[in-house]
Amino acid sequence: MPNNKWIGQLKGMRRAGRRSLRDLPLRYKLIVLFLLIGIVPSLGLGLLVNWTVERIVERQIEENTMQLIGKVNETLDSRMENLQNMTYLIGFQPQVAGFMEGGTVADGYTGEAAEARKQQAERMISAAGSRNDLYEIKQYLQGFTTLYPEIAGIMLVNEHGDYISNEMYARDQRNLTAESWYRQAERAEGIFTIIGHPADRGVISHVSYRDNEIISVARSYTDPQTGKALGVVLIDLKLRAISHAARDVTLGKTGYLMVADEDGSSIYIPERPLIEQVPSEVFNVGESGSLTRSVGGEKLLLMYRSSSFTGWRTIGVFPAHEAAMEVRQIQFYVFCFLFVACLIGIGASLTLSRSIADPIRQLMASMRHAETGDLTIRNHSERGDEIGMLERSFNRMLTQIRRLMSLNELKERQKREAELRSLQAHIKPHFLYNTLDTIHWMARKKGAEDVAEMVEALSRLFRIGLSKGEDMIRVQEEMTHIESYLRIQKTRYRDRLTCEMNVPDEIGHLYVLKLLLQPIVENAIYHGIKARRGPGKIRIEAKTVDDRLLLVVTDNGAGMAEDRLRELKGLLEHPLQAIEEQEEGRAGRSYGMLNVQARIRLAFGDEYGIRLESEPSQGTRVTIVHPLLHENVQKWGREESE
Repeated sequence: MPNNKWIGQLKGMRRAGRRSLRDLPLRYKLIVLFLLIGIVPSLGLGLLVNWTVERIVERQIEENTMQLIGKVNETLDSRMENLQNMTYLIGFQPQVAGFMEGGTVADGYTGEAAEARKQQAERMISAAGSRNDLYEIKQYLQGFTTLYPEIAGIMLVNEHGDYISNEMYARDQRNLTAESWYRQAERAEGIFTIIGHPADRGVISHVSYRDNEIISVARSYTDPQTGKALGVVLIDLKLRAISHAARDVTLGKTGYLMVADEDGSSIYIPERPLIEQVPSEVFNVGESGSLTRSVGGEKLLLMYRSSSFTGWRTIGVFPAHEAAMEVRQIQFYVFCFLFVACLIGIGASLTLSRSIADPIRQLMASMRHAETGDLTIRNHSERGDEIGMLERSFNRMLTQIRRLMSLNELKERQKREAELRSLQAHIKPHFLYNTLDTIHWMARKKGAEDVAEMVEALSRLFRIGLSKGEDMIRVQEEMTHIESYLRIQKTRYRDRLTCEMNVPDEIGHLYVLKLLLQPIVENAIYHGIKARRGPGKIRIEAKTVDDRLLLVVTDNGAGMAEDRLRELKGLLEHPLQAIEEQEEGRAGRSYGMLNVQARIRLAFGDEYGIRLESEPSQGTRVTIVHPLLHENVQKWGREESE
C-alpha cells in the first residue's frame, strides 16, 4: 500500500508538470538530499583525495630530495673550503712566498723541450733562492697530496712564468701566465676561484688524467701593498671526490643526482643518464626549486639547489611516473570504499527520509489546528531526537503564548499607570511651590489680569502635558508647552531671563515624544542661568538633518566643569541604570534629563538621544536627536496590534 501511494503521488507530480522542487513533499526532498550527500561528496572526496595524495607525495618527494641535495651540497662545499684553506696555507709558507716574490727571468722558452725544462728548473732554483728551498717547497706540497689523496696535483706559478710542482709540468715552452686559468685567478685578486673542468691548458701531469676527470681551483698570490698578483696556486682535484658525494644517492628506482656549474655545464653526471645536460636558462631565479622536462617522450622531474659557496647546482633527476605508482594504489582503495559507501547511503536515505518526514507531517497538522485559535491542542511524543524536542517546544510555545496574552493585558494597564507616574515626576514640588507663591505675590501687588494670565499658562502647561494619554505630540504642541513653561519662569525671573525660539513652520507637523524640552529647559534655568551673574538667555531651535530631527537648547549660563560634563555623559550612556541609582538614593542630579534619554532610547534605539556640549562660564548646548516622524507611530502600532 505505501508503494502504491508513492507511485500515485509521482504520477500526480508528472501530470502537474509545473511544480518546482520547492513544492515537493519533504520526504522526497530528503531522499534527493541524502542521495546528493552520499554521491556528490563521494565523488568530490575521491577527487580531493586524489589531488591531496598527489600533492602530499610530491611534497614529500621534494622535501626528501631537497634534504639529500642539501647534504651533498654541504659535502661539496666542505671539500672546496678545504681546498680554499689549502691555498691560503700554501701562500703563507715562507719559501713559497719567497718564490712568488723573488727571482725575475725573461718570459718564454728557447731551444728544445728537454733543454727548456732544464732551464726552467734552473730558474725555479733561482727563484726559490737555493736548491734547499726548492726541496722544502716540494716536500711541503707533497704533504698536502699525501694527506688528501683526492688531490691530483698542486702547481705554483709566479708572475714570470716559473713554476714548482711534484706532479704537474708545462706541456711546452708557452708562458703559463698567459693561460686562461692563470688570468682568471689573477682577475679574482686573491679570491678563491673554481675553474671547473680544465680545457686546452698547457699543463699536464705524470698521471694522464682526462679533462673531465679533474676539477681545477686556483687562487692568486697578491702583494699586500699594491694588490698586484705575484703568482697563482693551482690545484687539481680528482673527480671522484665529487662523484663519491653524489653517486651513492638514489632517487626512487632510476633517479640520480648530477652536478652542474652556473652555465649548465656538467661537473658530474653518472653513467647512462636520463638527460645529458640541463641548460641554465630553464632554471627559475632562486637558490632552489623544481621543474619538469620531457626527454624522449618521458616526463622527468628535476629538483635543484644551488650552492652559495661554489655556485654549482646539484640537480635531482627521476621519472615522474615513479611517484605516481603509490598514488594509483591509494586511489584504488579509496574508490572501492566510496562505491560501498554509496550503496549503503541509498538504503539509508530511504529509511531516514521516512523517519523524519512522518513526524514532521504530524506536527504540521497540529500547528494548522492551532492556527484556528485553539491553543489547547498538544502534540504528545516520546521521541528523544530533535523532532521530539521540537514537538515538546511546540507544546511549551502554546502555553507561553497563552501566558503572554494574559501578561500583555496586565502590562497595558501598568503602562497607563506608569505614564501618569512619569508625568507626576516631571512636575517638581518646588516648581509648584514657586508658581503658587508667584500667583500669591501677583494677586497682592497687581490686578486679576496678570493672575489670570499665569493661571492660563499653568493650565495650558498641564493640559499639553497630559495630552489625553498620548505619548506622541506634534512639535508645535511641544513648543506651545515650553512657551507656557517659560512664561511662568519669566514672570518669576523677570529681566534675568530672556528666551528665543526658532522653529520653522514645515517642522511643526512632525511628531515627537512629549515632555522632551521641559526637563532640558528647567536644567538650563536652575543650573545655568540661575548660577550666572546678570541676565541670561535661552535659545530653542528645531531643524532637520538627513532623516533626523534635532531639538537644540542653548544657554549662556554658568556651564559645566570638565569633570561634571564627563560624569553626566557617562550617566547618559546608561540612563536606566542611573535612574535606578537615583531612586535608591545614590545619586540625585539630572533626573529629568536621564528620564528623557531613557524614553528616547527605549522608543527608538541607542542611535538617538541627548548630546551634551558645555564649557565653564560659556554655557551649555543640549541637542536632542529624534527620528523624523510624520505620523503618530505609537498610535499606529496600537491599531495594528488590535
